[in-house]
Amino acid sequence: MQNLLLAIALSFSPCQAAETTTPIKHLVVIFQENVSFDHYFATYPNALNKKGEPQFHPSKGTPTVNGLSGPLLSRNQNAVPPFRLDRDHSATCDQSHEYQDEQKAYHGGLMDRFVESTGESHGGCDPKIVMSYFDGNTVTALWNYAQHYAMSDNSFGTTFGPSTPGAINLASGQTYGAVPADLKDGKDLVSVSGALVGDADPEFDDCSDSPTVRMTGRNIGDLLSAKGISWGWFEGGFRPTLVTPGKAICGAAHKGADGKNKHDYIPHHEPFQYYSSTANRHHLPPTSAKKIGLQDQANHQYDLEDFWDAIKAGRMPAVSFLKAPGYQDGHAGYSDPISEQAFLVETLNGLQRLPQWKNTAVVIAYDDSDGWYDHAMPPVVRQSSLAGADALLGPDSCGVGKPGEYPGRCGYGPRLPLLVVSPYARKNFVDHSVTDQTSITNFVEDNWKLGRIGDQSYDEDAGTLLSMFDFARAPRADKLVLDPKTGQPKR
Repeated sequence: MQNLLLAIALSFSPCQAAETTTPIKHLVVIFQENVSFDHYFATYPNALNKKGEPQFHPSKGTPTVNGLSGPLLSRNQNAVPPFRLDRDHSATCDQSHEYQDEQKAYHGGLMDRFVESTGESHGGCDPKIVMSYFDGNTVTALWNYAQHYAMSDNSFGTTFGPSTPGAINLASGQTYGAVPADLKDGKDLVSVSGALVGDADPEFDDCSDSPTVRMTGRNIGDLLSAKGISWGWFEGGFRPTLVTPGKAICGAAHKGADGKNKHDYIPHHEPFQYYSSTANRHHLPPTSAKKIGLQDQANHQYDLEDFWDAIKAGRMPAVSFLKAPGYQDGHAGYSDPISEQAFLVETLNGLQRLPQWKNTAVVIAYDDSDGWYDHAMPPVVRQSSLAGADALLGPDSCGVGKPGEYPGRCGYGPRLPLLVVSPYARKNFVDHSVTDQTSITNFVEDNWKLGRIGDQSYDEDAGTLLSMFDFARAPRADKLVLDPKTGQPKR
C-alpha cells in the first residue's frame, strides 16, 4: 500500500509540481471562524487541569505567550475581569463583531469597552461572556499543535469586522471595490467609500440570500491560475443537495452546538464566490477527480469531499483552502471548540498519513475575533477617517489616511490565533513578529513566484511567516496523531 501511495504521489501533472522558493510544495490553509487569540490561548501553556477534563501538561521549556496574567486577570480595566470557561460550557452565545463595534471596544487603545461594545445582550445572552476564555483542557488539540509545532502570538485580522471582510482579506487583501447588487439593501454592509465592512452573501452564488455583493479587482486565485498552479477552495456543504432548473440548492445540514440544524455551507464564508473570475455560481462538480485543482467547470470551487477525492486520485493541489462545515467551523452560537477540534484533528491526522506530508505545510487561521476580548492593541498600518464607520481612535476616526488611500479599511484588526503545522515548522516555537491574514497570501505569492495582487492590497505590507519555519534542516519525521474527541496524543 505504501508503494502504491508513493506512486500516486509522484504522478502529478507538471503544473502541480511547480517550482517553489521553499521546500513547501503543498500548502493547506484551514480557515476557521470567530476566535480572538486570548479566547483560546490566554493562559498558554498553563491549563487548570480540572478533574474529568482532558489534561494538558506543557513540555519542559515550552515558551509563554503574550497572554493574560497578573493585573489583566485580577484588576482588568473592563467591566468584569477575564474568566475561564469549563469544557462543559464550550457552547456559548455569538458576540457582536461588526466593523465599528469592534473598534469601539478597543477605545483608542484603552481596551476597556468590550462588555458594552461587543458583548451580546440579545436572546438571553449575558454580555459579560465576551470576557471569557478557554484553556488547554477544552482547546486541547490546538495547544498540542502549538507545543509540537509553531504558533504566533502577534498575528492580527487585516481589518476590523466580521466574517466576510476577513475571508476577502485572505483571498485578496483588499476589501475596497465592493458593489452591492441592491444599493438600498447593501448600505450597512458596504461603506459609502465602497469598502466591504459587513457580512453580505456573494452575488455569484445560487445558494446566497439577499443582500448580496460582488467584489472587483484580483484575488490570489487569479494569480495562481495565471501561472498554472493547481489550487482550490474546499468547503463543507458546497455540493448541492438539489439542482432545480438553473439553480443549485445547498441543503446539507448538521445539528449545531445550540441544538439547532445549521447549514453546512455558509455562502458569506466563501470568498472566491464574490469574484466573477473565480466563482462557481451553480456549484458545478469537477469533471473528474484528476481535474480537481485545475481549470474546468468547477472553476476551483469545491466541496470538502473533493479535496480528499483529489488526494486519492494523486492530484493534491499545490494550494488548498479548507473550510469546515458550519457546525465544525468554531463559530460561537452554532459551533463550539469541541466540534471544531474534531474537524481539525481528523484533517491533520489524515494529512500526516500522506507521502506528500514531507513537503506540506498547514496553516490554521481565523477569519475574525467574534468580538471576544483580547488585550493586545493592534498596530494601525492603514488609517481611515470615514464618517459613520470608523471609531477606533475617536468618532469617525482610525487615524488620518494618506492621500489616495482607500478608506473604510481600518487595520490591523483584532489579534487572532495562527499556527503552522509542518515537518518544517519550528518545534515548540512562538513567533512574536507582526503578521496578519494577508501574510498567508504573501507566503503563497512568494513561494510560487506570483508577484503581488496590487491596488493597495495589504499583501504589500504583510509580515512574513518564514520565521515559523526552519528550512535549514531536513523535514522532521515525527508526527503528532491526536484523538479527535479529547485532542490528546494517541497512545
